[in-house]
Amino acid sequence: MRKLWKRPIQLCLTLTLTCIFMKILSRVKEDNLHLKTFGHTGVFERQRLTVKYGINCSAIYDMEPAEVGKSLVARQKKSYVGPTDMNVVNATSDCDRFITSKGYGAIQGSESEREFPLAYSLVVHKNADLVERLLRAIYMPHNVYCIHYDLKSSDDFISAMQGLARCIPNVFIASKLERVQYAGISRLKADLNCLSDLLESEVKWKYVINLCGQDFPLRTNAELVSDLKMLKGKNMVETRQTGGKTWRWRFHHALKNSKSEYYESPITIFEEKSPPPYNIEMFVGSAYFTISREFASFVQWSYLARDFLAWSEDTYSPDEHFWATLVRVPGVPGEVPRSDPDITELTCKTRLVKWVAFADVLYPPCTGVNVRSVCIYGAAELRWLLDYGHWFANKVDPKVDPILIECIEEKLLKKQLMSKQQGNLLGLKRG
Repeated sequence: MRKLWKRPIQLCLTLTLTCIFMKILSRVKEDNLHLKTFGHTGVFERQRLTVKYGINCSAIYDMEPAEVGKSLVARQKKSYVGPTDMNVVNATSDCDRFITSKGYGAIQGSESEREFPLAYSLVVHKNADLVERLLRAIYMPHNVYCIHYDLKSSDDFISAMQGLARCIPNVFIASKLERVQYAGISRLKADLNCLSDLLESEVKWKYVINLCGQDFPLRTNAELVSDLKMLKGKNMVETRQTGGKTWRWRFHHALKNSKSEYYESPITIFEEKSPPPYNIEMFVGSAYFTISREFASFVQWSYLARDFLAWSEDTYSPDEHFWATLVRVPGVPGEVPRSDPDITELTCKTRLVKWVAFADVLYPPCTGVNVRSVCIYGAAELRWLLDYGHWFANKVDPKVDPILIECIEEKLLKKQLMSKQQGNLLGLKRG
């Protein structure tokens, strides 16, 4: 008898899923239009150029020439004008209205996501609109977010960050702030300040990820959680042999001149330093990481990590050897054995960066613009970004290519809605 009524149920489920998918597409279009006319709510307007120019993100993902061409036209017209820092300040003056209009209150994760909370350290210094856009894309009410703004930032930007932290639950400003200097110890300390605060949070997060203002997620929170669970406590950190970078810590570096004024970047003083403490073997990598709570606690409380940090004070770009070296120390939580091969920026999933020097060799050429040897992505890289397997893209900028970031948002929204609807349907089936 069961077989006789299985087919009608299967047909019903198929029709239901089809209906749900059509609703998702409709919802995405409505969300795009809503964001386009957002200024009429009195908060601030964020242009949706995919709507203005009739651009189909799925067609861009499929690399259809006509649609990619439309995105290039939109980019060349330079018609994107984003909200100013003061717009964000004004918007967050009324928290209830801001939270409602931006939809933060409606965001919720699945039970599986809630059982695996995450923490974020956002070290930022400009463009409050893009920071809010990033925050909105990674936000879950059960996660926790630390914002560290540069003490050199403008007053409007600082006020905007304080407004976001005041209005959005589980978002706060670091208790200790740095004047961040390029390639100096202050960049590393900014993340460490947030890490210290995050460890004191009531949210018992499993992993912490650090980001900058031009990063953007390539995975939904649910997908990220799924990947992190598979790490089983291991860390995702770029760590490789030192190559030609030993000068960075072989010699002392000065951060200030004789008048105690900061240099633009540390100046090499050709006076040799002592070797690293505890006979630590040095490795190099990136300032960006995904580390477990247990490893973060080790960094916070161990004498080895504290002494290594103190030794790194006068090195060049210590954030690019600190994490890469500590994760290789034998016995640390989530250890990467020293004998293991290099974990490069392409094998470390945390962040996908496209360097000019490796274009056409390791990956396709940049379709956006290259700034300081790094690609700011263009819309034609949408498929590559979403399919490569990394969790975050660096760098995005709507002033360079507004279509790319809109299409990533749309793709993630579709996944979130589909996942939610499937979860609801599964619950109904079980009921």
